[in-house]
Amino acid sequence: MQLVFSDAQYWEDFLPLTFTRPIAEMRCGILTFSERWKKLLTIDEVSYLTEDFLQEKFQKPEKRESLFLVPNFLPTPDVLQQIKNLRKGEALVYQDELLAAKVNMENFKLSQIEKMTDITEELLFFKQPTDLFSYNHKAIDFDFELLTKGRTSQPLSSTNGFLGNPEDLFIEEGAQIEFSTLNTKTGKIYIGKNAEIMEGCHLRGPIALCEDSKFNLGAKIYGATTVGPHSKVGGEVNNVVIFGYSNKGHDGFIGNSVIGEWCNLGADTNSSNLKNNYATVKLWNYKSKKFTDTGLQFAGVIMGDHAKTAINTQLNTGTVVGLAANIFKSGFPPNLVENFSWGGMKGDEKFKLEKAIEVAEKAMIRRKIILSEADKKILEYIFNQY
Repeated sequence: MQLVFSDAQYWEDFLPLTFTRPIAEMRCGILTFSERWKKLLTIDEVSYLTEDFLQEKFQKPEKRESLFLVPNFLPTPDVLQQIKNLRKGEALVYQDELLAAKVNMENFKLSQIEKMTDITEELLFFKQPTDLFSYNHKAIDFDFELLTKGRTSQPLSSTNGFLGNPEDLFIEEGAQIEFSTLNTKTGKIYIGKNAEIMEGCHLRGPIALCEDSKFNLGAKIYGATTVGPHSKVGGEVNNVVIFGYSNKGHDGFIGNSVIGEWCNLGADTNSSNLKNNYATVKLWNYKSKKFTDTGLQFAGVIMGDHAKTAINTQLNTGTVVGLAANIFKSGFPPNLVENFSWGGMKGDEKFKLEKAIEVAEKAMIRRKIILSEADKKILEYIFNQY
């Protein structure tokens, strides 16, 4: 069975995070949406219905019987069972939108669907970037149960301090934790395979530190925070989602934020997450091309892939940083830093495409990952079109 992830109407709503990926490849909780659904449905073969310029990297569906799914929600047990029980020609609808269907992807049309069932249960849907950190505690709880049920955690070294229920801490094989404090009274803590928590760190759950990632010496981590694979985090973070392969290795504060892949935050980079007048925070919306009120009092930075900040960078409350932007000038950059900005200020020249590709190649090869031709074409498309 082929599992087909559809971006539906949501792709633009998640920019700049989705410039380089479909909705299904975003991370929230411990897993990406695609990883979560593959585990829930025990289907390994996946494809994507996404933007044309992404389809070379993210495989189009084959023309055969498939399970079509909009991935950016957490299912209840009943809804999960309804999805598993779908027969060919049947579909599930939520709030007048197609959610899941068993169809043949050859000349797929809605007319193939013979029976539609409305889901009446309330589902936790992720509809904008701020939802990724706002609902991260629920996603961590969901994934913790999915990944650890029936398994035994590695023991916590006696050099550490621990508060809470031991069942709310899970340590995967190869993880190292010494001389730190972990508190699960506030939420579950998951430590991934071969991850490391260096000495002097303080963790208050819910927290997910994914495979091969590190909390550097003395880090202060408040939940709900997710650090994706192959990342380094130091200083102070509060309610942050880092997709993976990114570093915030030094002192400085980031809160209520989402950071993409291959980002690097220089030492003493700080992001405000609360306005001085306690007003709700507005964020740039690429679809409406204007700043939109999030309704949130706390919102920091939304940062696209391959973005970089220099040492001592200051980011205002509600800053959106585009793909491959470089921020290094003095003062506060604007609340929208354009894709490929060279400097971070309004009107700055663009980072030359060939140089951006060169930097991306150097950053990725350090993690033994090659920047593919498909990746280069994606960068080129965004450079020219956005």
